[in-house]
Amino acid sequence: MILAGTSAKKQSFFRGAAILAATVALTKIIGAIYKIPLYNLLGDDGTGHFNKAYEVYNLMLAISTAGVPVALSCLISSARASGRYAQARRYNSVGLFVFTVIGVLGTAAMYIWAPQLASFMKDAEIALALKVLSPAVLFAALVSVLRGYSQGHNDMVPTSLSQITEVVCKMIFGLAAAWFLASQGNDLATIAAGAIVGVTMGMGLAIPVMAIYNKRIRRLDAEDIVVDEPDSVGKTAAKILKVSLPITVGAAASQFITFFDSRIISDTLESVLNIEHSIAISLYGVYSKALALFNLPSAFITPVAVSVVPIIAAAIAARKAGEAKKTVESSMKLTNLFAMPAAVGIAVLSKPIFISLYGSTGYEGLGPVILTILGAASFFVCEYIITNGILQASGHEKVSALSLIAGGIVKLILSWKLVSLPGLNIVGAPIGTLVCYIIIAAVNTTVMQLKLPEKPNLIKIIFRPFVCTAVMGAGSFAVYGLLEKFALPLLGGGRIGTIICLAVTIIVAVVIYAALVLALKVVTREDVVLLPKGEKIAKLLRLK
Repeated sequence: MILAGTSAKKQSFFRGAAILAATVALTKIIGAIYKIPLYNLLGDDGTGHFNKAYEVYNLMLAISTAGVPVALSCLISSARASGRYAQARRYNSVGLFVFTVIGVLGTAAMYIWAPQLASFMKDAEIALALKVLSPAVLFAALVSVLRGYSQGHNDMVPTSLSQITEVVCKMIFGLAAAWFLASQGNDLATIAAGAIVGVTMGMGLAIPVMAIYNKRIRRLDAEDIVVDEPDSVGKTAAKILKVSLPITVGAAASQFITFFDSRIISDTLESVLNIEHSIAISLYGVYSKALALFNLPSAFITPVAVSVVPIIAAAIAARKAGEAKKTVESSMKLTNLFAMPAAVGIAVLSKPIFISLYGSTGYEGLGPVILTILGAASFFVCEYIITNGILQASGHEKVSALSLIAGGIVKLILSWKLVSLPGLNIVGAPIGTLVCYIIIAAVNTTVMQLKLPEKPNLIKIIFRPFVCTAVMGAGSFAVYGLLEKFALPLLGGGRIGTIICLAVTIIVAVVIYAALVLALKVVTREDVVLLPKGEKIAKLLRLK
């Protein structure tokens, strides 16, 4: 019975991890799809306004709610496991009160100080957008507590549904508001504020979704026999804050770096290079458009990272070093198999990608240049995500936090130095991002090699995916070059012709890459089963 219970719990955990991983990937993809038509509507200027406002919101969110779901889920789960059902309920009620107060304060601060925050971001026109966003801080606080409650009961479905609701509503309401305001002839800052409405609406509508699904959990709670005396409200609140604070500090550190990076870029463009404010906003908008694509490949690596953490942790705990090594190698190989071609594809085809999605190459044609650099950086982001998961699984999570902070500091310094060079200006920002993630990935990989019981064979992990990617990259470059020279003029040039040529190139690239992966037998069954639904995928691919 004990073994059966343990197996059930393990399967339940993996199911929950797979659900959350798939949800994260899906929401990132929907988010990218939402941003492309929005950025087309806003143009370079409006995109700059939108992203500056969103960075302020992300910082407020990290400060007020980042550690709440994890903290509450851990505390509630632990209390229930030890039979302290009354204490589990108290964690929920006290957490709801504490973070409602924090959310109200965050909303008030963002609304009242919107002009000052906008001024700090070197964009006074985003004050309206910040006011529109301010209620989302309170909504996020409430959603975070509700997510922590359901996750504490090992039920990941409400969290996943609320995240999907949030991003879909953000897309629908944000685009609708932006299109309506644009049709009425409003200025770009106002249209950007309208697009921000979707964020607030999405977070607000996630609350009833969570509440409805949490009713079922509360009905199950009512069946628990309560025999324990819960801790005082003050002691319970102190425990919640103690657990959530370190997570919040880590998340806030990352957002602070992004927040100050934006300020440094804008300040350098205007104060050091003496670029006009409107042009500086346009340059930042072009950079933001490229960032939307830069973040996309990592969405597909998150499910791998989430899935392997418990497997590696269990193998290390059981002193099965060889099994842990195989899992690490498989997870990193899968990451390389996707991240390498994605990065090379974005870098090699940056110009047609930018034109296809946004209709132009951005202000002064800088979009493809920025995207090429960020394409290369996207590979190292994927490496960071997978090595971060491996370090967490092996008990070295502090290393990944420190490497992230170190890389972030380097990013800030490089933004300040490189953007100030007239020959680079905004192009210095993606260079800083590339160097930042190279450092983070290098530190994480080095520590992983030193600390794991058995060192993974990095040459084995990298060599074959690299060969497949190199051939695919060369083929993509050659195919698009020929199509651009001979087919594009026949198609009338322009955006539609570029889209057709790009689509053909991508199809050829996928065929080349898939053929090489199969011919060189790069993927094994052991690799694929690490993915959510991996057994079914392996069976479909007939992997032995």
